[in-house]
Amino acid sequence: MRKYFEGEGFAVSQAFDGAQAVARAAETRFDVIVADVMMPVMDGFEALRALRKAGDTPVIMLTARGGDVDRIVGLEMGADDYLPKPFNPRELLARVKAVLRRAEPRAGMRDSMRGDEAQLAGGGLELDVKKRSAHARGAPLALTDAEFGVLEMLLRARGELVGRDELSLGALGKKLGPHDRGLDMHISHLRKKLDGAKSAVKIVTVRGRGFFLDAPAGEKDGGGKTGNGKSAK
Repeated sequence: MRKYFEGEGFAVSQAFDGAQAVARAAETRFDVIVADVMMPVMDGFEALRALRKAGDTPVIMLTARGGDVDRIVGLEMGADDYLPKPFNPRELLARVKAVLRRAEPRAGMRDSMRGDEAQLAGGGLELDVKKRSAHARGAPLALTDAEFGVLEMLLRARGELVGRDELSLGALGKKLGPHDRGLDMHISHLRKKLDGAKSAVKIVTVRGRGFFLDAPAGEKDGGGKTGNGKSAK
């Protein structure tokens, strides 16, 4: 895989166990990390837990164990995406590129879907799109890159329904599969983090259609802007 990605123009750093990977990530700022679940010394879940404590670098998990349990656990622990083995290298390359597009706020298709405001505020939430930072009621809100992308799209469309397919494509960079629970996992994480921050903002599910962001009318928006980034009169 290293040779394949280097052939596609990527600079690749390789670690041979989970502990080495975590140590290397502490020394170098990577754009994306691909972690196998079944690694020696420290497995992929332990490594992911350590990586999430240290920062929010996007992580794609690889699993050969089959079934959905490992994939769901990885998403619940903060993975941005997962890919079961065996896989086509081109698919992993496509997922890496999708993660990199999410990390670049002005990436083509996603920006055309979501607008280009760099500062978003609504219902006590504040997002800095360039810095990829979030605050709820003035307190930092720790989000993974995927969670940030989902919340950003919902905040831009505040109060309006965002379809599941549109949200997955725009925020996660991929189409929803028939049994894909990745988007639901990210929504679940966001709800827990918003609740933990005592935020009055709620992510509402419209069964079979999508989601919308609901904020009480009494919640003030920061920066004199409405949830869609336009100046309020």
